[in-house]
Amino acid sequence: MLFLPRAFVRPAALTAALLGLVAGVGSASAASPGYGPLPPRNPATAANGTATMHGDSASSDTTPYAGPGTGAVTASRTALASACPTVVIGDDGYPVTLCTTIFGQTPTVHLLDPGNGADLASLALPKGSLFGGVYAYLDQDNALVAVDGDDNLLRIGHHRTANGWALTVDQSTPLAAALPDGDNVVGLSPGWNGRIWFASTGGVIGTVDTGTGAVRTISTGEEVQNSISTIPGRTAVATTHALYLLTEAPDGTPRISWRAPYDRGPARKPGQLSWGTGATPSFFGPGDGTEYVTITDNAAPHENLLVYRVADGAGGAGPVCSIPVLTQYAASGTEDAVIASGRSVFVTNTYGYPYPALPAGAPASTPSSANFDGGLTRVDVDAEGTGCSVVWNSTVKSAALPRLSLGDGKIYTVTVTGPTDSVGSQTFATYAYGVIDPATGKQTARSALGIGLLFNPLQMTGTTGPDGTLYQGTETGVVRIRRN
Repeated sequence: MLFLPRAFVRPAALTAALLGLVAGVGSASAASPGYGPLPPRNPATAANGTATMHGDSASSDTTPYAGPGTGAVTASRTALASACPTVVIGDDGYPVTLCTTIFGQTPTVHLLDPGNGADLASLALPKGSLFGGVYAYLDQDNALVAVDGDDNLLRIGHHRTANGWALTVDQSTPLAAALPDGDNVVGLSPGWNGRIWFASTGGVIGTVDTGTGAVRTISTGEEVQNSISTIPGRTAVATTHALYLLTEAPDGTPRISWRAPYDRGPARKPGQLSWGTGATPSFFGPGDGTEYVTITDNAAPHENLLVYRVADGAGGAGPVCSIPVLTQYAASGTEDAVIASGRSVFVTNTYGYPYPALPAGAPASTPSSANFDGGLTRVDVDAEGTGCSVVWNSTVKSAALPRLSLGDGKIYTVTVTGPTDSVGSQTFATYAYGVIDPATGKQTARSALGIGLLFNPLQMTGTTGPDGTLYQGTETGVVRIRRN
């Protein structure tokens, strides 16, 4: 999904947290083939699970860490007056979050106290033509790597000083000269050779060597509205028309290995921010976690999950499968990346999700609005790698992008009940910590967090730390969920 700091918000009431445990719903399932392995850890990032918005540079949306579990939990909220989609954690244990302020849409980095979630330091970044910032990742030295509104690639470190903690720009590399006027970087991810890959909303794909400042680019001429993913020797970029797999020349110039066009549908769907796939590409596989790459298309009425073999993809045998998902409803679509692990892919439905605001220039949706029903689908690639099948469809109503824990075999998310129209989601809807069984799609735990915009996760994903604490970005800050 796109960065999602796009919300204009209105005051709303807050209710006290309620704790409880209830069963959810899901259809019958086949036996689980097991999940994992994790994709290889990128040497230029923090540990898998906590390095990027989607966990790792492969965007698997998995974590090696066990979460808070199905027992009683305690939740606390750090109010930041900002939407906070990216929470990353380095080996020093300090969470770093990239947020966008409610008023002014200014991208702002916050350093949080791992003991109580308090805001230790903040740093505002220049705002560009995008709503707030873009995707970011934490590097191997615990510095946040992001692009500001002036198209400077920044490394932002956190340092203890005599006056407490401080966030500082420790390195800045300009990218603006490589982009057309008015274009902005939307996605970035490090390669394995020291260069950093980026993609712009206008379809420029490039690499940058921060040591020399050298920038090499190509242009697809197609809009990019999601982040990008990297594994050893490969980079995946999804435009609003096609999935690209790329390598690079010795000087860093991107080279297209293959391009796979997809069905982008007749129009943008309600619950999506752009006309095309809403998914960041995800690498996965049962061998080393990199055999396949997957996105969703935007076909109507139901989107398809598309799985390609990295080694041949569109240049060889074509897709391993193109299979309709979320067919338990009359229509489906997603603005979320998928969870991808082993031979299994989990797709979340955001069709009809009431985002408070849309990007400038977003085309009208067809239909103009729809009810948000939620739901997930699990799809497995067969053992031979020649096809896919739906394992289960679930009606769990996820308001966040879920994350699969390989540490305890559970999917963690935030669910929603009550009115979820544009007004209801901000004022009356109840948001709850939820646990889903990946083998069945059934919800196995629920603990209410609160009501209205203070707890609305805006389809953003949570990050679990090594100590089992789940940090969930919301429309107004970060909720910290811990096992009692």
